Amino acid sequence: MVTARQLPGGDDTIVALATAAGRGAIAVIRLSGARAIDIARALGASGLQPRRVTRVALRHPNGEPLDDALITWFAAPRSYTGDEVVEIATHGGHVVPALVLAACVAVGARPATPGEFTRRAVLNGRMDLVQAEAVADLIDARTTAMHRQALSQLDGGLSRRLLALRDDVIHLEALIAYDIDFPEEDDGPIAPARIKKAAESLRDALRALLHTAPQAAVLRDGVLVVIAGPPNAGKSSLFNALLGESRALVTPIAGTTRDAIEAVLDRAPLPLRFVDTAGLRDTTDEIERLGIEVSTRYLGQAQVVLACGACAADIEATTSVIASRTAGTVIPVHTKVDLRVVDTTGNTIGVSAETGQGLRSLLEAIDRAAASAVALPAGDDVLVTRERHRAGLAAAHDELSEFLLAWESGALPAPVAAVHLYAARESLSDLIGVVDTEDVLDRVFREFCIGK
Repeated sequence: MVTARQLPGGDDTIVALATAAGRGAIAVIRLSGARAIDIARALGASGLQPRRVTRVALRHPNGEPLDDALITWFAAPRSYTGDEVVEIATHGGHVVPALVLAACVAVGARPATPGEFTRRAVLNGRMDLVQAEAVADLIDARTTAMHRQALSQLDGGLSRRLLALRDDVIHLEALIAYDIDFPEEDDGPIAPARIKKAAESLRDALRALLHTAPQAAVLRDGVLVVIAGPPNAGKSSLFNALLGESRALVTPIAGTTRDAIEAVLDRAPLPLRFVDTAGLRDTTDEIERLGIEVSTRYLGQAQVVLACGACAADIEATTSVIASRTAGTVIPVHTKVDLRVVDTTGNTIGVSAETGQGLRSLLEAIDRAAASAVALPAGDDVLVTRERHRAGLAAAHDELSEFLLAWESGALPAPVAAVHLYAARESLSDLIGVVDTEDVLDRVFREFCIGK
């Protein structure tokens, strides 16, 4: 695999703002490349030592004062990118970081492209592609569950699993090569059943890893909890109460909610993605009807449904309608227990958005239903978190399946059947960046933020 310096622009020293733009206590400008130290010195730095923070009165090369800053030097190769890295911590805001960035460019740095720092880290062997994607997942994580999974992936959990699978493919290729090249050796020919068993075991391992993709999606987006019921059943009020903030418009006018409104509540052990839907009823209003169609689609995807009603008759009717439209767990909810005394025995949970009564019990019931609908990952489980991972594993799985078909039927000579093993190995290699695949790198880093 090529290193960062062997690529066009790889010898450049790059610079970018590594913190969010705008008003804040500090801003961090990051430099990476062979001239990073020289550029820092050109701005007034002196006496820099690796991994030591130095206070510097920054000045533009023309002598204009810029800021009183802190500079940290990370010497190659023990830096984030594997090159010389300098991080300049300035005061926050819009003007100071912009002036320091402009000064860095004036003395020879090039503005970095999105993801270029992490791309250099991959090319210089500081991390693999899967770990690089974990950096993006860590930044984008909306739930603590996804945060934990991203940390595990950054630590190399999925990478080690993929490398082990790739090694298994190579071992299988080696068995076939030995059988082809040395059929008369003392150990004799390799038993076809041994090769078949190894291939089946590998295919099953790939399939098991593929099956974790829906689980990862739940950790990222939350268990889908649909709040459904007739108009004026208190759905939007319940939605707001569960979230602890006003997200949905609440009025006494039937049909106020015309479209689905989503929000994620970060809970342990699983995050919950609540959806407030349009009231279920027959209507001649075209816009409301379209909203009800959206509600029906959400019901078909839901893992948990809250069947809401303001009275026992509404709850019973709503639960009956919803049960025919969802495969998820249905929890009957009486939404207005503060207005009238009701019987909430059995599975019905009584709540009040006004007083908060019953909300804790409802959330606990949702947690139980969510845990039943989605298998919780064990602490050391690795999950497939991205479509690129899923597609690569699916391609490797399909190649193993094709190899098994050819091997069992005997329709193809062993060297020809082994082409499927080569293709499976290449798919796994592409995932972790073992081979030089520039187009793969472009896809991975296209969505990164500048400065990372």
